[in-house]
Amino acid sequence: MGGARQTPDEVLLVAPQWIGDAVMAQPLAARLAADGARVVALALPAVAPVLRAMPGVAEVIDVALAHGRLDWRLRRRIAASLRARRFRAAYVLGNNVKSRLIPWLARIPLRIGYRGEAAGWLLTRALREPPARSDMRARYLELAAAGALPGAPELFADAAAVSAALQQFGLPAGTIALCPGAEYGGAKRWPLEHFAAFARLAQRDGLPVVVLGAPRDREAGDAIATAAAGVRNLCGATDMAQAIALLASTRGVLSNDSGLMHVAAALGRPTLGLYGSTDPRHTPPSARRSATIWLQLDCSPCFARECPLGTLACLKDIAPERAWAALRGLLEPG
Repeated sequence: MGGARQTPDEVLLVAPQWIGDAVMAQPLAARLAADGARVVALALPAVAPVLRAMPGVAEVIDVALAHGRLDWRLRRRIAASLRARRFRAAYVLGNNVKSRLIPWLARIPLRIGYRGEAAGWLLTRALREPPARSDMRARYLELAAAGALPGAPELFADAAAVSAALQQFGLPAGTIALCPGAEYGGAKRWPLEHFAAFARLAQRDGLPVVVLGAPRDREAGDAIATAAAGVRNLCGATDMAQAIALLASTRGVLSNDSGLMHVAAALGRPTLGLYGSTDPRHTPPSARRSATIWLQLDCSPCFARECPLGTLACLKDIAPERAWAALRGLLEPG
């Protein structure tokens, strides 16, 4: 005799708006799934492919909300579409009131997040902020599992998607990928001449080099490719799903502290992150074969968008030879 069909224990994960922060939320998604929840992620289109590559996330709903805008009518429509699903809880990873509106309008009974803006208004459970610049993985995981230690974030790239991306862009597997972008500002960007010198070192050792990034990074990629003949510049040529597939195919990745750095590390690729104005103790590239270079100058981390001293010594003083030696040490044989 068959029993009544059970309603799935669904929880809504309101994803951060930044790619790197979204990657850092994977241990939380994995924990919720391991506890029996079906995790549905609500994400901006630019971040949604990262959530789709994330173990623990069962479904991703794209929401085309404009950055910095209220979009009240759109939020109400999205909430109305979610209301009938009777989510048990919502985990809100953003700190602003706007990120709480859809769970509230959808009448999700348990809305969990950090106090942040307006002292946690619209949340039913508002946690106090952890110490400043604490590990983001632990910060997110704390929303569901107090005191739990997070593992390294993981992403998965479908083999067919990887093969299709390589074929589409005419790339071999096993490239060295360079990621020269960093949306936050110039204080996070290693000099382009250093990237070019690094590329030449990789090429000298017989490894093809590709540059990946957003459309805004196209000029940077062109500069690197001009200074290092044979480098392919694909900045702005891929969408996020294709970038994930190409990163999964690489031999290793060199990146500024950026979203693509976190994606590469979570895909398990040997990844070297370069830090200047930011702190790798707060947002490290978390994977078994990842490492960082941070000079820890007296002025660093300043968390400024542009170098307050006008020198960018925290990044300029990282020699390309040092960076190549560090990444080469991470590469698996073959």
